[in-house]
This record gives sequence, C-alpha cells and structure tokens, in this order.
Amino acid sequence: MSDNNVEKLVIIGSGPAGWTAAIYAARANLDPLVFAGRPKTVPSTVLPGGQLMMTTEVENYPGFPEGVTGPRLMAHFEQQAVRFGTRIVTDNGLHPDVSNPDDGHSYSFHDCQRVDLSQRPFVVVGEDDAQYLAHAVIIATGATANWLGLENEQRLARLGGGVSACAVCDGALPIFRDQVLAVVGGGDSAVEEATYLTKFAAKVCMIHRRDQLRASKIMAERALSNPKIEVLWNKIPIDVLGDQRITGVRLKDTKTAEVSDLSVGGLFLAIGHTPATAFLGDQLALDAKGYIKLKDPYRSTTSVEGVFAAGDVVDSVYRQAITAAGMGCKAALDAERWLAEQGVH
Repeated sequence: MSDNNVEKLVIIGSGPAGWTAAIYAARANLDPLVFAGRPKTVPSTVLPGGQLMMTTEVENYPGFPEGVTGPRLMAHFEQQAVRFGTRIVTDNGLHPDVSNPDDGHSYSFHDCQRVDLSQRPFVVVGEDDAQYLAHAVIIATGATANWLGLENEQRLARLGGGVSACAVCDGALPIFRDQVLAVVGGGDSAVEEATYLTKFAAKVCMIHRRDQLRASKIMAERALSNPKIEVLWNKIPIDVLGDQRITGVRLKDTKTAEVSDLSVGGLFLAIGHTPATAFLGDQLALDAKGYIKLKDPYRSTTSVEGVFAAGDVVDSVYRQAITAAGMGCKAALDAERWLAEQGVH
C-alpha cells in the first residue's frame, strides 16, 4: 500500500495531552488524525475531552485569570488544533473542515476500538471495523477516576454540585471553603486529598470501609494526627443527598448495617483511577496498575518503536491538565523527530 494511504500520525485521545499533541503535530505539517472518542460507547476507549469534561470550574490552568469551565477549555484546545489542520474521525468522515473550526459540532466523534502494533504501518481500528494505517501513533487516552456508581453522585458531578474526583483540581473553589467535606478512600491518595482539603475546609471526614487505613504508615499517621481530619471507620456511602448541590452522604456501617446521614458541603472520591489501556491488550509494556511504561521518563517513547504516549495514561502521580498538556507537547515533538529519522515528512 502506498504512503498516500498511510497516515503520518494518528492520535488516540482528546484530552489536554491529545489536543496539545495535535496542535504541535499539525504545526509541524504532520496532518494528524485524531480519534476523539464517544462518551457513551460501551466499552469506551476514549472520553472526549477527558476528565475535564466533568469539571465545572478550572482555576489553575494558566492564561485564564478568571477561570474557565472544563468543557470550554477543551473546546479551545480542539479549535486551536483544528485551526492548524488537525483532522478528526467523525460520523461524517474526517471533520471538521479545517477552514471552519467553529462548525457547531454538528458531527459525532468516533472511538478507537483496538490497535495492531505488531506490524508497520500500525493498524488503528475505528468504529464499524474501519481500519486506518499509521506510521506513528500517540496514545493519550487518559485515565478515568473510579466512582461509587451512585446515580446522584454522577448527576451532581456533572452539574458541578459539589462532587469531585480531584481535590487538587477543585478543593480551593469558593463553594468548598469553610465547609465540612468528605473524602471516600483509605489509601495514600485519600490521605493526600484529605490533607490538602484541610487548607480550605472547616473539617474533613474520611470515609473508609475498613477499621484501619490502607495508606502507608507515615501517611496514616499524618491523617490521624491532623486535628481537622476525622476518620469514619467501617462506613460505605450508599447514597449522595442533594438536588442542585450536595447536602450530605448516606452511610452504611459495614459491621452493623446501621444507616446514618452525614451532612457535608462537598464529596471527594479518592478510590483510584483506571487507565484507558485495555484496548491495547498486551502489545505495550504496562506497569502493575495498567499505566503505560515509558522507556525514558523524560521522553514519551514506549516499548514499541514509533508508538508514543502522553498524559494521564502514563501518569499516576500528578493527573493535572497542565502536566498532561506538557506531555502531549513532548509526544508530538518525539513523534516528529522519529518520523523524520524514518524518512517520513
């Protein structure tokens, strides 16, 4: 098959890492093709816009002194990528038209179903088993926060009603200041989130299903010795209360089955993240948690030459929009240099 039928670069993912990679790649004349994903595809490989689509107010992304909503920020990213020639796989073909980046989203993005990295060009399989060949691939599929799965939890999270999966992202917002806040979880991440929230909250209640924290000893001691943190042992949330804003959490005791209500002004989930790497099978080296391993921590190279990765799909530590965007930049630059070495221009 001729190079005319092979994409120079396919980017899988449309969060801060994916769109930033697309911006850099498009400006380098790589004509990137993006699989942006579908929000309701089951199983879904990519959440369009990433985790920021669940964030109402973003106050810590540089360049927006008054803050910006997560969906609006991602719309800016997308429009900038399209302006320079990024193409997106949609129901209507490769859209939007690069001459009209504000076309009103009259199209639906497509998801990536699977990839074949065992051959070159690489094969990226979209919906309806449509196959796309690519000289290089950037994987920026992100990681999804683990939720409780309660109906009102999801509704209030989408509404911006005081339910969040990222204390560092949202904890400093005015709606959470001087409130009693709850953190669900008992590991190191939960302790970190709870400790961070004590800077703003009147009190932080850690809700844990067991009678001792899973966190490391030093982290557990940090939580137990903090006067603003109270641990509610042997409790699991069974409902989130509130209409437009959260008013409380209904708890069930794991030993006695007793049900009680806890009044809170905010709820933060700290029960882990799941990287979107299942579609890769065993074709790339992953760590024990399923995150893509990088060959060099300062680069974006993976265990397969010509495949690069960026954003939360490789990052289990920071998980911030700004760090994901920076990694997207690195992935595009690495891909551009690698393609040049292969004679692909």
